Amino acid sequence: MTTILSCTDGSSYARSVYELTAWAALRLHASVHVLHVLEPQTDTAALADLSGAIGVDAQAKLTDEIVALEEAKARVAQVRARAILTDAKQHLATAGVTHVHAEATHGELVESIEHFDATADLVVIGKRGEQADLARGHLGGNLQRVIRGCHHPVLVASQTFVPIERFLLAYDGSPSVLKAVDFVLQSPLLKGLHCHILRAGKVDDKATYYLEETAGKLRAAGFSVTSQSTAGAPEEVIAAAVQEQRINLLVMGAYGHSRIRAFIIGSTTTSLVRTVPVPVLMFR
Repeated sequence: MTTILSCTDGSSYARSVYELTAWAALRLHASVHVLHVLEPQTDTAALADLSGAIGVDAQAKLTDEIVALEEAKARVAQVRARAILTDAKQHLATAGVTHVHAEATHGELVESIEHFDATADLVVIGKRGEQADLARGHLGGNLQRVIRGCHHPVLVASQTFVPIERFLLAYDGSPSVLKAVDFVLQSPLLKGLHCHILRAGKVDDKATYYLEETAGKLRAAGFSVTSQSTAGAPEEVIAAAVQEQRINLLVMGAYGHSRIRAFIIGSTTTSLVRTVPVPVLMFR
């Protein structure tokens, strides 16, 4: 049975993650594994040896208080985790998903997701977590690492879920987007939806030929397809097409260039995930 790994932290994106997960699960006839990761606390300063300043007895008392505080925080985190998982299961059950397993695990988010990715067919995660700076449109480093590390497709939820009727396939001829094309052709996830296939950036006869060849394959598989070739910066062209074509889902290859190049000049993947107001289905 197909399995979807749905990652939640109880942030403002959680509801959209559950709704997107349910949409995918019902179309794929999939079971859902809901995962909440209890990450190590990183915001508590280490206790310094202050015995010379405050005395041995005072330091011992302070140490006891800090230990008690950490134990209390751990209990609160466990209670919160149970509440998050209960909420997730209720949302999925209400949406009609019948096979749901939910668990909390201790560890680092990225490593935990990479571990469970081995037994999943699709990973669903929110664009931003509870620590993200929404005002600045920040895309967390954790999400970038998840996308880079997962071997299966990653479906990234936007803040608000809208029923998906039209998807845009950002075609650039890269190996990762060819994986996306194969997925679209073979998986029931997007069957019956309108496909707008777009080639952005350098446009020449060769690029147009492969674009139309791919559009032809999609039409032969039963998709309603429109195709478009537009010169310009891919992140700008694709973002504009998402708005103009009333797109509900962006499908694309992820991180086609080296990490060094992406670090120096940025990444089209990161820019698009951050700016487009729709979910993004990505392939490595």
